[in-house]
Amino acid sequence: MRFLLRRFGFYLTAAWASVTLAFVIPRLMPGDPATAMFSRFRGRLKPEALEALREAFGFTNAPLWKQYLQYVGHALQGDLGISIGYYPATVGSVIGQALAWTLFLSGLAVVLSFLLGTLLGLAAAWKRGGWLDGIGPPVLMLLGAFPYFWLAMAVLFLFGFQLGWFPLRHAYDDTLSAGLNLPFMLSTLQHVVLPAATVVAATVGGWMLSMRSTVINVMAEDYVLFAQAKGLSEARIVLHYVARNALLPNLAGFGMALGFVLSGSLLTEIVFSYPGQGYLLVRAVKSLDYPLIQGLFLTTTFAVLAANWMVDVVHVWLDPRTRS
Repeated sequence: MRFLLRRFGFYLTAAWASVTLAFVIPRLMPGDPATAMFSRFRGRLKPEALEALREAFGFTNAPLWKQYLQYVGHALQGDLGISIGYYPATVGSVIGQALAWTLFLSGLAVVLSFLLGTLLGLAAAWKRGGWLDGIGPPVLMLLGAFPYFWLAMAVLFLFGFQLGWFPLRHAYDDTLSAGLNLPFMLSTLQHVVLPAATVVAATVGGWMLSMRSTVINVMAEDYVLFAQAKGLSEARIVLHYVARNALLPNLAGFGMALGFVLSGSLLTEIVFSYPGQGYLLVRAVKSLDYPLIQGLFLTTTFAVLAANWMVDVVHVWLDPRTRS
């Protein structure tokens, strides 16, 4: 419990630092969101509206510490400001629209890649020298070595353009309306296959090699040899002695990958025009949408911290040594 409380204190400090940076950095830049938005209208807004815009975006003439306290108070309530590119929509509502698609695509791809890579690594190390151990790692690492955008475009060109098996863009058919109905859900599944498969193909090799290396080291431990000498079944040794201990180092990497799910698979979403948070971030940068960039930065940071906190909890549950 002391370990978890200490880690929780660290994550709270990191969260406070991220909120502070999100407040300070835009104020160190020349201009402000209100001026940028005012210039985009090219004289179609009255000069008196500039002060109202500054007030709406939180850039007032109040002392900096008062602005900071106001910003933190709004952030704690989930109010991340108003988007410039999607004015007058709030940053929270804009991010919320992209969040579901990001969780669906990136979350599904990361979980599938981790599970598949972990199982393949465990099987390859346990049957060391077998056909899976000889073919799997080089083939998967070759796929992962290709430039990510090239792999995505090659998959899209072959299976989408040439063969026509899957759609070329977007998250669902434009002729359908979003909702809990069978045609819409089938369309979303059809659209997610190619981008998710691209992410899995590019990352599963790393998980497999990492798990394989760890399993080989664990198999040389005395307690595994003792379990084999006792005549325990192979399935029990693999699941209770080898896999449980070999999984611990991979959990930290999985926590980071799971946290960065909310930032979206940037290149994948761009190539496939998938409306997730990575695609949204590119549009926010192009339109100089400072509040939206801040909101995406905070969302990603908090997601990484929360995922690592959950990994710490799971780590304590799996490894009794950390409980003392």
